[in-house]
Amino acid sequence: MDEQDLIDAALAVRRNAYARYSNYRVGAALLDERGKMFAGCNVENAAYPEGTCAEANAIAAMIADGGKTIQTIVIAGGHDDIEDCTPCGGCRQKINEFATPETRVVLLRPGGHTRSFPIDALLPRSFHL
Repeated sequence: MDEQDLIDAALAVRRNAYARYSNYRVGAALLDERGKMFAGCNVENAAYPEGTCAEANAIAAMIADGGKTIQTIVIAGGHDDIEDCTPCGGCRQKINEFATPETRVVLLRPGGHTRSFPIDALLPRSFHL
């Protein structure tokens, strides 16, 4: 499985996002330490902003299946077209919980371009128990 497979999965699941309130659709796809892929989309509700983020849903699917570590996570978001969409602060902490120093966070950008970050670049000096 390569990065393009994750990009395709993030774009596909983004179409299923339930973004009735913000109209901002996000899809995330990740690869775990076993080479298994998991995807999630944002799901809003009437108690806005108490929905769940795409990254959190992909991570929950990985954990439910027995995965432990995120190798790579791809995030694709935007209103109609893809925009630069970085994870919110809560999702940065959630990604960090299951990351290693080698974990890559890949953002899909306009025009099909990507930008990749280590989690430490997105969440420097993160909280650890």
